[in-house]
Amino acid sequence: MQTQGIKKIVLAYSGGLDTSAIIPWLKENYGGCEVVAFVANIGQDPADLDGVEKKALQSGASECHVVDLREEFISEYVYPVLQTGALYEGTYLLGTSMARPIIAKAQVELALKVGADALCHGATGKGNDQVRFETTYTALAPQLKVVAPWREWNLRSREALLDYLKERNIPTTASLEKIYSRDENAWHISTEGGVLESPWNAPNKDCWVWTVDPLEAPDQPENVTVTVEKGRVVAVNGEKLSPFACLEKLNVLGAKHGVGRIDIVENRLVGIKSRGCYETPGGTIMVNALRAVEQLVLDRDSFKWREQLGQEMSYVVYDGRWFAPLRQSIQAAAESLAELVNGEVVLQLYKGQATAIQKKSANSLYSEEFATFGEDEVYDHRHAGGFIRLFSLSSRIRALNEQKK
Repeated sequence: MQTQGIKKIVLAYSGGLDTSAIIPWLKENYGGCEVVAFVANIGQDPADLDGVEKKALQSGASECHVVDLREEFISEYVYPVLQTGALYEGTYLLGTSMARPIIAKAQVELALKVGADALCHGATGKGNDQVRFETTYTALAPQLKVVAPWREWNLRSREALLDYLKERNIPTTASLEKIYSRDENAWHISTEGGVLESPWNAPNKDCWVWTVDPLEAPDQPENVTVTVEKGRVVAVNGEKLSPFACLEKLNVLGAKHGVGRIDIVENRLVGIKSRGCYETPGGTIMVNALRAVEQLVLDRDSFKWREQLGQEMSYVVYDGRWFAPLRQSIQAAAESLAELVNGEVVLQLYKGQATAIQKKSANSLYSEEFATFGEDEVYDHRHAGGFIRLFSLSSRIRALNEQKK
């Protein structure tokens, strides 16, 4: 533990048990330093923000800054990732991963503004978030020191944290009854722990927070129209909205029909496998709409390239390398492809599914004249013979060589 020279620390504060204990712990173990609490509003439950400033001050913070990042989060972090088609390990829509760099960036900006010496987060030593926070700190303000209490203190359980606060007469609404670990923002909510710690246990109803059980969802499907411009969702049911407002509207519709549930075991960056239930209702609708427009406008090689970009981007974002040149390079390529990704999609929401049933685009490469199984006047079937002969030329030469042997 290196406390020398640290007089003011900006803490990424949530108001939960861990960060409530971190404030007094920092003051006790870092020479009575001043602790400034930073709270990012990225679309979590408003109840989590009620009274958060008062709670931070009661825990010993000198100040508490609540910053509204909701629009920036969706417009400048989520939408760019959507353009690449990134899905971590084929399924995870990166809800937590995309949120960490914007939180850390705003935290750094506050630290520089108030003249802090150090930054602090409440991520554990087992997870990915410690990497995401600290790589952002390093990229944006390498001169600031970093404090990670979970790698330093001896408080190793929920009981120990509650006792620590009780001894110091610091009020908390936390209790031992909390079973699950959850992360929530405008894009998704994740649930880990409890019965999910054994992959042989099926998730129970408590593992899902936002979405209706698909088995209990309405028996009648509901259609929603999504408008896409340059790979970004700009309107829902014909109503032009901001990125955050589009997501809010689609979250309500998707959750009603049980859309966006996944139950996965993923590989963390630190080498541990973890299991979680993720709910991304509006995001799943957006992803399906974007892919539907891409099917119309991207040629075969362009679509293949976009898939490769998405694969690489999923690891870059998951690993916390948002401010690295590699992320910027991938983004530039995806934005280039997205220039033509304009169109309108009708998706049917039904029992956990969001299925594109109608799609159109002014840039569509789909031609009924060429694709028809009926009679046409634009395609000469005889031309296919020459194409196949050239396409298979290397195979022909190889076979002839084998015959000579």
